[in-house]
Amino acid sequence: MDSGLAALLGAAVGSATTLGAAIVNGRAQARSQHAQWSRQNRRDAYAGYLDALHQRDIAMDAVLDALRPDRPDLPGVDERIGRFIALAREVHRTGEIVILEGPESVAEVAERVAHASSDLSQVMRRMAEHAHAGITTHKAEDTALATERERILYRAVKDFRLAARSTLGTTD
Repeated sequence: MDSGLAALLGAAVGSATTLGAAIVNGRAQARSQHAQWSRQNRRDAYAGYLDALHQRDIAMDAVLDALRPDRPDLPGVDERIGRFIALAREVHRTGEIVILEGPESVAEVAERVAHASSDLSQVMRRMAEHAHAGITTHKAEDTALATERERILYRAVKDFRLAARSTLGTTD
């Protein structure tokens, strides 16, 4: 074999090897970038959901506080309920993003949060209806039930945080 042909063959093999390595490295880098992008989208979705839950919970506490007196200020209660409803819609909107972005394990916990929120909202609605109607016979029972439903909701949100951290790879 003459030296020119050998050099040409060597250059072709070297070029093919370099090209192959570049393709493999490019694919690995693309997978890594996609994984980082996906993780960031999930983190943003989870953070937005937790923020919406927090804002809604502040409004929920305001409604429950307004309903505590024997004779609640009904226009004040209604105003607080309106704020709560608007924030509950934001929780629903951000929850849908969590369900779209996250794995099934996170979506399941988000669904538990939604059910716990709904259960508490039903108790608050009944308390408000009773306050408007001047019915006080169920106040102690409804207040105790609201407290229990708040605990269940708190546990569900805590479970959501743990599932989100696990998905993002930030568990301790």
